[in-house]
Amino acid sequence: MGVSAPGAPSASGGHNRSSGSDAKGGHTCQTPKGTVVPCSDPNWGTFSGGCYYQVARNVPPTGDPAWQGHSDQDKSGKMYWQTCPDDGYATKDVWMPNGSVGAAVDPAQLAQQAVAKMRLGPPQIDISPKPGGRGLVGMPVWMSVAKSATSWGPQSASASAGGVTVTATAVVSQVVWSMGDGHSVTCTSPGTPYSASDGKASSPDCGYQYSQPSSSQPGGTYPVSATATWTIHWAGGGEQGDLTQTRAAQVRIAIAELQVVN
Repeated sequence: MGVSAPGAPSASGGHNRSSGSDAKGGHTCQTPKGTVVPCSDPNWGTFSGGCYYQVARNVPPTGDPAWQGHSDQDKSGKMYWQTCPDDGYATKDVWMPNGSVGAAVDPAQLAQQAVAKMRLGPPQIDISPKPGGRGLVGMPVWMSVAKSATSWGPQSASASAGGVTVTATAVVSQVVWSMGDGHSVTCTSPGTPYSASDGKASSPDCGYQYSQPSSSQPGGTYPVSATATWTIHWAGGGEQGDLTQTRAAQVRIAIAELQVVN
């Protein structure tokens, strides 16, 4: 069994321990003591459950305590190099059963499984003027989306494997409205539905005004699309990170010129 300090050769195989960067991307890893470390390293291996693991290339002889009574003929597990940042990056040989924590469980993959359980739907559009109705050039357009669990969030789901559980929570962070005339509006709130009592007032948080009628557009209407960005934060297995997904919906509205009577 070999023990080494960072950057020094390991007695169990001359393996050089040097620092590396996060090769997974999109999330960070954290030790039990709260130290943020790269999630993978070309020399240390993959971080999971508080330590780095990679399959040992030079294993100790059968009978060494690291085998825990197993041997290299036992295919139910493998010998790994284990490097734990909280222990000063000391390295040792450990036998790990197949599929055990630290050897095979990737929290980032569990996060994807958790997200797959969610119902991240498209925006439920509420716009004034209504589809089938008619608005006017220069008059306020109000845009909003329903604030439901499937169209705005939050939603949470979990996935587990090998003793590791990852929980992900998703919420819409913004909606980009493409107004069909070459302009777009980004709203970070669901918006406010229009009511008759609002009269000719502008939306307080998500609105627009057209400068040209829709008569020159196909069907005489503007195609208005709303693209929601779901921001998903996950944590578990000593790691955490963020993912994004988008969903979109579209309606068509008619905008006419204001007729002035002399």
